[in-house]
Amino acid sequence: MSSRKSNPSAAADSLLRQIPAVEELLNCPRLRELEGRAGHRLLVEAARKVLQSRRDEISRGRTASLSTDELEGAILREAEAGLQLSLLPVINATGVILHTNLGRAPLAQAALTHLARAAAGYSNLEYDLERGERGRRDVHTDRLFARLLGAERSLVVNNNAAAVLLALNTLAEGFEVIVSRGELIEIGGSFRIPDVCAKSGAVLREVGTTNRTRVGDYAAAINERTRLLMRVHPSNFRVVGFTERPGLEELAELAHQHNLPLLEDLGSGCMVDLLPYGVRGEQPAGRSLQAGVDVVAFSGDKLLGGPQAGILVGNREPLERIRKNPLFRALRVDKLTIAALEATVSLYLQERSDSIPALRMLRLSKKEIAGRAKRLAERICATSGFTALVRDGESVVGGGSTPGQSLPTALVAVRHNQCNAAKLEGALRRRRPAVIGRVEQDEFLIDLRTVDECQEDEIARAFEEVISNQ
Repeated sequence: MSSRKSNPSAAADSLLRQIPAVEELLNCPRLRELEGRAGHRLLVEAARKVLQSRRDEISRGRTASLSTDELEGAILREAEAGLQLSLLPVINATGVILHTNLGRAPLAQAALTHLARAAAGYSNLEYDLERGERGRRDVHTDRLFARLLGAERSLVVNNNAAAVLLALNTLAEGFEVIVSRGELIEIGGSFRIPDVCAKSGAVLREVGTTNRTRVGDYAAAINERTRLLMRVHPSNFRVVGFTERPGLEELAELAHQHNLPLLEDLGSGCMVDLLPYGVRGEQPAGRSLQAGVDVVAFSGDKLLGGPQAGILVGNREPLERIRKNPLFRALRVDKLTIAALEATVSLYLQERSDSIPALRMLRLSKKEIAGRAKRLAERICATSGFTALVRDGESVVGGGSTPGQSLPTALVAVRHNQCNAAKLEGALRRRRPAVIGRVEQDEFLIDLRTVDECQEDEIARAFEEVISNQ
């Protein structure tokens, strides 16, 4: 007598028919309770996703649990995950102060307070309280940059790329802008000076060579189609050796001899002399204006230490022209950015720049960091399986600032006897809050320059949790 083999397709069809309906599952007690917090729509989406995953498993011939309790639990987990926000705080233990991927400059407490106050209700964003009529949102930062930098006018847009685009479009659309070949930079996110120039409608006129450009090269290129001279800060690279570039003063003098404006893309937004912090080559924006530059563009969330913004400062005439450009309205910032920027610049005027986290991190000495590193290393060593040593190392400013320069620091170098550094890094990155560090030579490195002292307890707990979970 021959035996009949079971039909896999028939078995799968039988299982598929056993999958309960979405509405049936949503009547489960725990899901009804969650509905009041998560909403009906989110629960339906979670249930459909879980049930579809079971259908896919069955169709592939795999075993899939269809018990009500198991499905209810899976839907709960899916719905809870859907309730979580995706923009999460992390602990930056990389030693990169202006870490672009981690949000660049953290805001000062004064900026957070002012931002929250502006966000919670209405404000005089564009309302003149003295005259009782519509005003300009520019006034809130205009007066501060006038005092801090001596600028006649200032404008704020959403980032420095937008600031440069807006200035080029206003001052040189359809005509030529002269730039040194050695300054045709590309920074993160494929921001290229030639591409921005092309999008602005201006025509790029390159002069000089990669490593040497003289003021005479600019002079020789000026013609009836020239509308602007442009100087670009190198930002993320250095040309060393046989190099030459004209000083700002002589470039400004040349521009003004021909009745042309000079635009400088300063990039990092340095407000004060950083040489006492050990940082070279970052000229404060005020010095550019003193040298005769007509319009200076820079970022708000780099060395300035504020929110993401593109800031244009300079002489009244070109700035007023830029403000009248229809693109300005498309690129302008909201009340939250203005509030955070206003409070940050006020700290400079109050001579409280150490209250700005990015500058405070720059100021930290290797000795100060080493003392904290030693204490943290001892705490990590107290967790089973870990060894932690303090080593000499280097921090960097980051964010396209101070290329080729570093700050001496002390690193905590961590190893575990059963868990390699890559696996440890992944586990620390996936916990909440995530601890982001560096891996070198199978060691997990922690640089406390970019870690607030109040976060050190959290780092110590993270190592305890990671190993217990492993």
